[in-house]
Formats: sequence, C-alpha cells, structure tokens
Amino acid sequence: MVSIEDSESPKRRAILNAATELFTARGYGAVSMDAIAREADVSKATLYAHFESKDRLFATIVQSACQEHITPTGELADDAALDVEASLRAIGGRILRFFLRDRTMAIYRLVMAESARFPELGNAFYQGGPANGRRMLAAWLTRQPGLVVPDVAIAAEQFFGLLRTDLYLRASVGLTPVPDEAAIDAVVDAAVQTFLRAYRL
Repeated sequence: MVSIEDSESPKRRAILNAATELFTARGYGAVSMDAIAREADVSKATLYAHFESKDRLFATIVQSACQEHITPTGELADDAALDVEASLRAIGGRILRFFLRDRTMAIYRLVMAESARFPELGNAFYQGGPANGRRMLAAWLTRQPGLVVPDVAIAAEQFFGLLRTDLYLRASVGLTPVPDEAAIDAVVDAAVQTFLRAYRL
C-alpha cells in the first residue's frame, strides 16, 4: 500500500492515502469523491472540509510526495558543510530517485493517460510537481555564491531536464523497472558536471 506521511490529522492522512490508492488503481475519471470518502472511512462533510474538489485533492497528493521525498522541510536548505557541486549532487540524487519511485511513476502515467480528458488533472500535477520543484530549485540557486546564473528559472528547468535521460524514459515506459544505484549516480554526476560547466564561476 502506498502511504503518505503527513504531520496533520489522521483523517487527512487517511484521505490522501485512500485517494492515491484509488487514483492509481482505477484512474482519475473513474474515482468519485464519494468513493474516496468510503475508502478513507470518513464522511463526505469531512472530506470536503479538507479538500474542496477532486483536483485540489490530487494536487495535494503531488505536493505531499514532492515535499516528503525531495525536500522534507518544503525547501532546499543551504548546507555550509557542502560545496555547490556536492550540494547539487545530493539534490539531483533525491530528485531522480523520486522520479523513479513506483508511486511517482504511477501518478505520472495516470496524468499522461487522462489529462487530455481532464485538464484540471494536468494542471494540478504541473503546479504541484514540476512548477513547484522548479521554483524551489530556482530560489536555491539564487543563494549560491559559487554560481553565475543569469536566469535561475531557466537554469532550474535545465537541471531537471538533465536528469530526465534515457534511464528515466525507459523506466517511465516500464523497460527498466528498477534502475540500479550505479546507473542513477552516473546520470546525476553527468547532470551536475554539465550544469556546472555552464554556470560555475
């Protein structure tokens, strides 16, 4: 069972976990708020008190996953003990491993399959995941004295792009279900080196 760690109420956690299970098993369009309430064992009033709509609920699932597995505190911290290269390698490793998690892949495939019919699904995924992650990385880049980055938003997008190599593509279509750690580290290292050649002082 997929599980969302959440410091808030047990009912909120139950709703998020139930919705994640139902969305990935049945698809976004086939799951109603009634079904989520039943699966979470909460009333509809409780469900709507926490989440005003199905797309808002889905967006929260994406945001929670990003914060839990990429940036547990909700932001990228500056680590004085690490230089910018080591920091980028740590950040890149967390990001790519998050991309390759089973739950992340299940959500990504769900969005790709259903967002044409349900545009709110694509928007919730984009704003809660890629756009939010890019904003956090861009903000972190502005605080790094060892880098010269004319446009941090573009640079953040480029770094994410450097991580989505053939390894990611193969995993996303099920050709490499469990990439080994050495392969992941090699992708991250190449991304960091390419990025630093462009932006390091």
